[in-house]
Amino acid sequence: MPTSPQTVSHAFRSWPRAPLDEWSATRETLHMWTQIVGKIRMAQAPMLNHWWQVPLYVSVRGLTTSAVPYDGGIFEIEFDFGDHQLHIRSSDGRERRVALEPKSVADFYQETLAALESLGIDVALWPTPVEVEPVTPFPEDTAHASYQPGHAHRFWEQLTCAQRVLTDFRSRFIGKVSPVHFFWGAMDLAVTRFSGRPAPPHPGGAPNLADRVMVEAYSHEVSSCGFWPGGSAEGSFYSYAYPEPEGYARHPVRPAAAAYSAEAGEFLLPYEAVRTADDPDRALTDFLQSTYEAAAEAARWDRDALELHPERSMAHH
Repeated sequence: MPTSPQTVSHAFRSWPRAPLDEWSATRETLHMWTQIVGKIRMAQAPMLNHWWQVPLYVSVRGLTTSAVPYDGGIFEIEFDFGDHQLHIRSSDGRERRVALEPKSVADFYQETLAALESLGIDVALWPTPVEVEPVTPFPEDTAHASYQPGHAHRFWEQLTCAQRVLTDFRSRFIGKVSPVHFFWGAMDLAVTRFSGRPAPPHPGGAPNLADRVMVEAYSHEVSSCGFWPGGSAEGSFYSYAYPEPEGYARHPVRPAAAAYSAEAGEFLLPYEAVRTADDPDRALTDFLQSTYEAAAEAARWDRDALELHPERSMAHH
């Protein structure tokens, strides 16, 4: 029998407690695994502006590539943090699985490519991670080999909570705005708003990442925000502007736990401050909105043209 609406659990809506020191080993291994899967997508998908063809996306089970083109068909790879399997599905109806369990990055890499090959999908990818130091090629990485199912699932719960609020925040902007992307390079969930104006060439400088990648990513003026499992005890929300306008860092932002970090060059808000707030969704929304306003006001964006006005929206009709 179908489950009635009254009996559906809403426990997934809660913001989980997730101390980084409890799951750092799993996080580091999972980071490399997501880079492998992300690079598979990047190798097959056509280039999009700002490298929008490379991220993963939050799904109802974990993280997915979405549909990737290949040889007249499509395939999809999904991290399932419910049954802890990597699902590889082809549009011809076939499927392969790779178990998500304690194993080295080298083993995960070989098993994933072998599963693709068994489906007739031959992918050539650069087998070296990016945006991390030091760098060990995936086929040689036996140091990262941890996977605690509960920790991976809890990270997905963090992502679903952040995804929900970021998606709502995204909907309030009618200018150019990115989807809610999971960028596997830095292991962060992000959404980016654009003013419509070009930006000066980005100086680059990310670890083990060609400067041209950053130049393309930041070819236009942006206000970007998101979440990553780092920066504070349970992870951090961030918001930055490129190029950073004069006065940006001095703009008042909410909630009280948020502050500008001169070292990071962005506003930061500890995940724990959101999780323990009386209304976590509102606390995060306040952060996203006030830090966006810091960029939009300091850089004089055309806010009237770019932002959704209630009288224009039919969303609640």
